Amino acid sequence: MRVINSPAEVIEISQRHTEPEPHVLDGMVDGAWLDAQHFPPLQWSVQGIVPEGFGLIVAPPKAGKSWFVAGIGLACATGGLALGKISVSRRPVLYMALEDGHRRLQGRFRQILGEGVPIPKDLHVIVKAQPLAVVAMISEFLDRHSDKAPLIILDTLGKVKPPKRAGEDAYTADYAIGTKLKDLVDAVSGSSLLVVHHTRKAESSDFVDAVSGTQGIAGSADFILVLARKRKSDDAVLAVTGRDVPENEYALTTSDGRWSLDGMDLTDAAATVESRQQKTALADRSMEILRFVSSRPETTAKDVEAEFTDINNNDAGTYLRRLHEAGHISKPRRGTYSPVSEPSEVSERYESAGHTDQGEPSVSDASHTSDTSLFAATEGIA
Repeated sequence: MRVINSPAEVIEISQRHTEPEPHVLDGMVDGAWLDAQHFPPLQWSVQGIVPEGFGLIVAPPKAGKSWFVAGIGLACATGGLALGKISVSRRPVLYMALEDGHRRLQGRFRQILGEGVPIPKDLHVIVKAQPLAVVAMISEFLDRHSDKAPLIILDTLGKVKPPKRAGEDAYTADYAIGTKLKDLVDAVSGSSLLVVHHTRKAESSDFVDAVSGTQGIAGSADFILVLARKRKSDDAVLAVTGRDVPENEYALTTSDGRWSLDGMDLTDAAATVESRQQKTALADRSMEILRFVSSRPETTAKDVEAEFTDINNNDAGTYLRRLHEAGHISKPRRGTYSPVSEPSEVSERYESAGHTDQGEPSVSDASHTSDTSLFAATEGIA
């Protein structure tokens, strides 16, 4: 027979018999309970772009993502217009610009805001942080402003991402980082955490695959923004997806560090993306026809129709006529076209852009096929 030796042991035994044992299904609820709940509506830092929760903004180096998030932060701290068109509510903003200094940020903010506009007091800036301290910093800021739906911008993830431990699975490590950040912002209703990250170098048809690292980072995020801009171009596309975000692509433009929607609103900016794509496709076809004409002594609309089976005789004639009007091909007689005596600048650029014998552009140089000098050869062609 076992002897009880102390009052503490008596209490322990008593609690053991009165407290129910934890059960693996203790967190389970039924449909009736769920149906009876009333949850607050989803809040947005930037309507249609940045919802509450943890999200990523990814782009290649020097694509302008730091200017992009700076503009978002300034708009939210001021309560003005984000991307020049989207009305936002004023809220506290923490901008952790860990790749910049105070002088650079001051110049950047002043350039975005415009001459004479003060930097808003509700924008708070941190430029130095140790990786292990970032979580505590974010948590403290959220606690201080928990009643005001704060926005936190972390630029960049690479500055605070801890190294993977020996033997640790890369996906598990990435997912743990993302989950930790998500847990912080989920604890404060209405708050958003936007983290700047880089894209991977590999090409992909799915823009979510552009997120650098394993799928652990992307998988832990509530939403993902992918900013795509070609070098030396003011035009860009912002692809948006997420658990609670309507998936779409929006046309943007940038000038002097200011990012703006290319359209009156999100719907208009989405339509602009489609319009740009159609122009690019038409310009690509013009270049293919230009190459075809340049490879032959003479070409007629009937020849083009036979070569490109998806083009009818009328459209073929329109392409040829406009290429001639732009000076890219000659017209020795009515209805007949031939190469110019000297290769046009566009033709030379087309040949040097890595096109194959079939006239198809290489993936890496596809941007060259949208040369604006060929848009004239595509207007009015459906």
